[in-house]
Amino acid sequence: MEERQNTIVCAFGPSSPRITANQIHDWIYESLRLTESDIRMIQIDGPRRCVYIKFHTSDRPYSVLQATEGCVEFRHDNCELSLVNINLVRRIRLTGLASEVKEETIREALSPYGEVKEVHEET
Repeated sequence: MEERQNTIVCAFGPSSPRITANQIHDWIYESLRLTESDIRMIQIDGPRRCVYIKFHTSDRPYSVLQATEGCVEFRHDNCELSLVNINLVRRIRLTGLASEVKEETIREALSPYGEVKEVHEET
């Protein structure tokens, strides 16, 4: 099992227009007040309309969540506003499971550790 650490996800609405990498970088700097020294990596998941931001330190994601209260606006070039939800990422990868293990069983096994939002089957 592995878990993403020091990472937040900025989830744009599913109907949000696509945003360029430059727009995202500007938004991170202007709206989230993050600098290059704060950030280790940025990963853009265009189809899911999510941006993952990995930090150098473990306290910085919490300060961003506190400052934004988990939601920030993004103003598109056409002046449309999108609300962007910000959450901590806790992604766990389970390997070596038999293909017969049901999603329900995985959810039940992980539920004591927090809310299981999604289960994806990968090969």
